[in-house]
Amino acid sequence: MTATTQSILSADKDWWRGAVIYQIYPRSYQDSNGDGIGDLKGITARLPHIAALGADAIWISPFFTSPMKDFGYDVSNYVDVDPMFGSLADFDGLIAEAHRVGVRVMIDLVMSHTSDQHPWFVESRSSRFNAKADWYVWADAKPDGTPPNNWLSIFGGSGWHWDPTRMQYYLHNFLTSQPDLNLHNPEVQDALLAATRFWLERGVDGFRLDTINFYFHDKELRDNPALAPERRNASTAPAVNPYNFQEHIYDKNRPENIAFLKRFRALLDQFPAIAAVGEVGDSQRGLEIVGEYTSGGDKMHMCYAFEFLAPDPLTPARVAEVQQAFAEAAPEGWACWAFSNHDVVRHVSRWGAEVLDRDAYAKQLAAILMTQRGSVCIYQGEELGLTEADIAFEDLQDPYGIQFWPEFKGRDGCRTPMVWDSKTAQAGFSSAPKTWLPIPVEHVLKAVDTQQGVAGSVLEQYRRFLAFRKENPAFAKGGIVFHPVQGNVLVYTRTLGNETLLCLFNMSAEPATAVLPAGSWHALGGHGFDSKTEDDRVELPAWGAHFARHA
Repeated sequence: MTATTQSILSADKDWWRGAVIYQIYPRSYQDSNGDGIGDLKGITARLPHIAALGADAIWISPFFTSPMKDFGYDVSNYVDVDPMFGSLADFDGLIAEAHRVGVRVMIDLVMSHTSDQHPWFVESRSSRFNAKADWYVWADAKPDGTPPNNWLSIFGGSGWHWDPTRMQYYLHNFLTSQPDLNLHNPEVQDALLAATRFWLERGVDGFRLDTINFYFHDKELRDNPALAPERRNASTAPAVNPYNFQEHIYDKNRPENIAFLKRFRALLDQFPAIAAVGEVGDSQRGLEIVGEYTSGGDKMHMCYAFEFLAPDPLTPARVAEVQQAFAEAAPEGWACWAFSNHDVVRHVSRWGAEVLDRDAYAKQLAAILMTQRGSVCIYQGEELGLTEADIAFEDLQDPYGIQFWPEFKGRDGCRTPMVWDSKTAQAGFSSAPKTWLPIPVEHVLKAVDTQQGVAGSVLEQYRRFLAFRKENPAFAKGGIVFHPVQGNVLVYTRTLGNETLLCLFNMSAEPATAVLPAGSWHALGGHGFDSKTEDDRVELPAWGAHFARHA
């Protein structure tokens, strides 16, 4: 890493505000050793793609030592790399190369639970009286032998699992092999913060905190109340999951989390220019919790809830509704928006099942996402316009999908390997005869080599629009004001200082005409969209957009 690059990366403590973060699912990005699974050296080799795209940072999903029951989200060692992905030396090399090309590195911290193979849990379950006996959430059975309360697992069934050695139940919000840590115990907090420090000292630039609102449970183990059917929302769990039948006020979202997040932030503030984004998984109070966790400047830098990751169709009214709800719930907070990630159906498929011109649709959605108030996460393959893959049952890897098949097919459809080269085996992802998940033919047709340098491709539009965003700082850091929706046309302005930028999006498959807001507007170019203006009107093609600066 050069001194110049290091100084550029360290100079701005506020770099995260309005940053574009590129999410990498390491199993599926690039395989460097021919085993059919992506790894850290593979990510390092592909950093030029990310730098050329224009992303400010990468977020790497878990690569820690793990039995991989939940593909790395079941950690068995917080301070080492799973051999599947490489070594600590490989990670150090990734950090150095990312910084050399001007890209920051954020990593995924899973602090609500561990693997049942973590030495902490192995010791904790060995007896009721060992040094780590209280490091996990243990409880006695009811007199009739049933679990201590009605809490449910997000992966289906009871949230409690019986352990015959301790003759007690332990809590697991996810798989039975993912026991929940007891963060009411200060020693557990200290151990997690020590692991955080380990990665900070290795040079990471920030963290994504998995399931941040799951850290604490109600000490009294009170039952969750039932949730009225009309209030059930399938954004956190699929509709077929009874998890949606409860209001989760006792198994997560506990007030004690605030103090821990302050401890976490105090540690981050000991290092230069570190940022953290939290995943808030709650279908009823998501934005309210985001507001709590990002207020005051002493907790999370930013958080995201599931409003734009939900199945609800993206309409002009929906975009305005989510942003306005966030502004009300988190007036001091900062959001990090995403349309896709490793847990949900890719957005081009989720919202565009009936859309014929998927490429035009993908380009418009990218522009909408990158002009929202907040930071942005782009999920690998999104820049190619990839759709959700249809994975046969016999090829499924995700335990979530296996549990609820066929009503819910799990998360494998968005986790298939990245496609780089349409002319080589396994689309340039791997030299192995078989990859951990199959690569769909329709994805190969959208590989990087088929789009790179091709005017009008989704990839080149992403690059162009990221550059356009950087040229206009109001998109990254400005305020946002929504104007009345005109039919299918979404209208809002972004303002930073004395500059106001206008955004219009025709969110339909038919041409539309929109009236410009009052004032004098000068059309902007360089963003890849065509439109025609005449007096105070703009003609927009299907899935079109128009941008202008207030004179």
